[in-house]
Amino acid sequence: MDITLAAGKASGHIHIPASKSQTIRALLIATMAGGTSVIRNPLYSADTEACMKACGQFGAQLVHEEGKITLSRTALPSKPFTVDCANSGTTLYLAVGLAASAGVPVTFTGDNQLCARPVGALLSSLADLGATVLDADRKPNIPDTPPFTIIGPLQGGRTSIISTTSQYLSGLLLAALTSTDTVHIDVPLLHEKPYVGITMSWLDKQGIQYTAAQDLSRFEVPGKQRFSPFDTYISGDFSSASFFFCAAAISGTAITVAGLDKDDPQGDKHILDILEAMGCNIVWNGPAVTVTGPVGGRLKSGSFDLNTMPDALPVLAVTACFADGRVILGNVPQARIKETDRIAVMYENLASLGARIEEREDALVIEGGTSLTGGVVSGHGDHRIIMAMAIASLRCRTPLTIEGIDAVSVTFPTFFPLLSTLFTPEAL
Repeated sequence: MDITLAAGKASGHIHIPASKSQTIRALLIATMAGGTSVIRNPLYSADTEACMKACGQFGAQLVHEEGKITLSRTALPSKPFTVDCANSGTTLYLAVGLAASAGVPVTFTGDNQLCARPVGALLSSLADLGATVLDADRKPNIPDTPPFTIIGPLQGGRTSIISTTSQYLSGLLLAALTSTDTVHIDVPLLHEKPYVGITMSWLDKQGIQYTAAQDLSRFEVPGKQRFSPFDTYISGDFSSASFFFCAAAISGTAITVAGLDKDDPQGDKHILDILEAMGCNIVWNGPAVTVTGPVGGRLKSGSFDLNTMPDALPVLAVTACFADGRVILGNVPQARIKETDRIAVMYENLASLGARIEEREDALVIEGGTSLTGGVVSGHGDHRIIMAMAIASLRCRTPLTIEGIDAVSVTFPTFFPLLSTLFTPEAL
């Protein structure tokens, strides 16, 4: 499905849906725990529903009530099975912890995008720790991409992992605690550290024993541990909220986003620091934050390191088009291995609209101050590209058509209805 959006301004008040990262961790950890857990205010989206289906295959029973999920598991499956993660990379990488403890062969696959995403580094580490890894032909081999099969349990030992995505390390940490013996993990490279922080916060809340170097370059996880059932509330998603923060920034208006936890370890909350540096006013009031853009949406330039928050790259690239000068969005090479190559795709889309933009190996460089023309761009089957281009439409001289917007359902199926509640048309 396509959508055509006209120029205008966005202002007002919304309540943001729950965090995808936290919802998926809650579902998987509840399944690993066994017993009965309650997850309040979960996110319902294509990604989380793929995770819910996976948990069901691992023996969980999910009861959906108003505003909560009650998840119970009494036993793991006794026969081999296949988990289709659809488009959910978070489910793919983190569910290996469940697979490592299942004791039967578990095959992972997904849609075409997911089956192009690299997974070899994680599988190599699991093999180091005693798991058997089979490729698509069911032969002992470490494939670069799904499908693959994992047979646990882990025995323990030492491994080293190049964590170009934080999800490798998060998946490894969840798997490690179920091993027979202690697991030692060396991490010579780690992108997106705050996302590992989310996983560590779950380990801490659960009383899991582990030690970590201050720079997260080394971990030691004693084996034979398990999670316990819990009752938790999932707070709002800063990654989803970032689109509305940036809408206020480029509109020169105020948008209040409620449902957020200022103390949540989600890395994307630091987009607020970047927007403040670009001239926005940020005010917290309990679980709500108000972002007010500068008059006329004329933002300050600057150089910003996005390594801890790669999901913010698309919408910040749009925002940078309206800065007074050069904006560098750098140190984010992992943006190339998301649902799409987000560096290349944002360069393509914004250049087609007249932006002065340069693509670098690990960065985008935007010369602000040039208006965008409007026209037609592709969503590239990537939810964050689609939503970023929707925010760009607010400042396009002519209507902007975004082709293939269905992928927003991956994390934010209510995005366009929410955006429309804030929208006031205004010809440029």
